[in-house]
Amino acid sequence: MLAAMLTPAPAAAQQGGPGFLFRQPRVTLGISATYLVPRASSDLYDFVTRELTLDRSDFVAPGVRGDLAARVAPRVDLLVSVAYVRSETRSEFRDFVGEDDLAIAQTTTLRQTPVTVGARYYLRERGRAVSRFAWVPARWNAYVGAALGRTWYRFEQSGEFVDTGSLDIFFDTFTSSGSGGTLQVLGGAEVGLNNLLLLTGEARYQWADAPLGNDFVDFDDIDLSGLQLSLGFAVRF
Repeated sequence: MLAAMLTPAPAAAQQGGPGFLFRQPRVTLGISATYLVPRASSDLYDFVTRELTLDRSDFVAPGVRGDLAARVAPRVDLLVSVAYVRSETRSEFRDFVGEDDLAIAQTTTLRQTPVTVGARYYLRERGRAVSRFAWVPARWNAYVGAALGRTWYRFEQSGEFVDTGSLDIFFDTFTSSGSGGTLQVLGGAEVGLNNLLLLTGEARYQWADAPLGNDFVDFDDIDLSGLQLSLGFAVRF
């Protein structure tokens, strides 16, 4: 009798009934607003914060991240993530002004795109089967994980600059772009809003650096490490 009561109607075969699904989800697709707090520890940051009215906190960057997860074991997902973050800050030279006593101003932009593949392990069972035809998802869950990949970046400074030898003021744009290997560790939580929709929160710390281009030849690799905080939604199916 129970099996007959739980047999899905054709229109509801995918979604299930109130509080349950007709099979355990195997894929989760998520999108999150993310906020990168950079470590900013390489000598390029030392230079620009010393010479210009920039602070390391000016490189804090909002952005967006997408995640695709596939269940490979009862508590383990294979996870592919792509994020994009960007900071843009106006600044001035600290110790120089123009002949008209106006500030010597420029804009500094840093964009980062980490692409990673990893795994996450859930700390609780994700749900339970109540019959051959019904699976009840857990109300909430937490996970930890790690990922490897690559981070692409573009660093740009555009505006007025000072030749420290002649003290001439000139307009120019200095750019550098490239990529470097990336390691991430992560932890997060999910709360079910209904059978299919999840509210997600996550923290990731990444270690990454990459070479600078010819406009910055006297500097070490740029530090791309930092803490990434995110809040978003995911759909399981």
